[in-house]
Amino acid sequence: MPEQKIKTVSDSIVTMTELVLPNHTNQLGNLLGGQLMHWIDICAALSSAKHSQRVCVTASVDRIDFHHPVKLGNVVTLKASVNRVFNTSMEVGVTVFAENHRKGTRIHTNTAYLTFVSVDDNTKPVKTFDIVPQTDDEKRRYDEALKRRERRLSQRNKDC
Repeated sequence: MPEQKIKTVSDSIVTMTELVLPNHTNQLGNLLGGQLMHWIDICAALSSAKHSQRVCVTASVDRIDFHHPVKLGNVVTLKASVNRVFNTSMEVGVTVFAENHRKGTRIHTNTAYLTFVSVDDNTKPVKTFDIVPQTDDEKRRYDEALKRRERRLSQRNKDC
């Protein structure tokens, strides 16, 4: 078990930047959803690893909302942070923005919630550091993460 120390949401922030190239797009010139999901998974994995100081694996993807298409040539910025820690798992939120540098525009295109699990050298789940939200926004996301977890667990029980 990791030594007990206080970690904050800001300690887990990871920002990634990607350029949308032709091999990332579909026939309409829009970023492929699967490519964006790949970038989201990497950004969230880095955030959970930064928080836990361990390798973390994807346990679930709660949802990814696509608000606007991302176009060829856009610069995509992904920002991830841990919303809440449960035991060995943690919820990571990722927000995605697309920028058109030629037009000087920036829009929020996507939101995603993923669950990651900290693992040891034998890939066994291990308890991770707790997290303390500080800002009002972090506290809101912390509270909402518990509600999403309860919905996930409730749905899992229905599926079994």
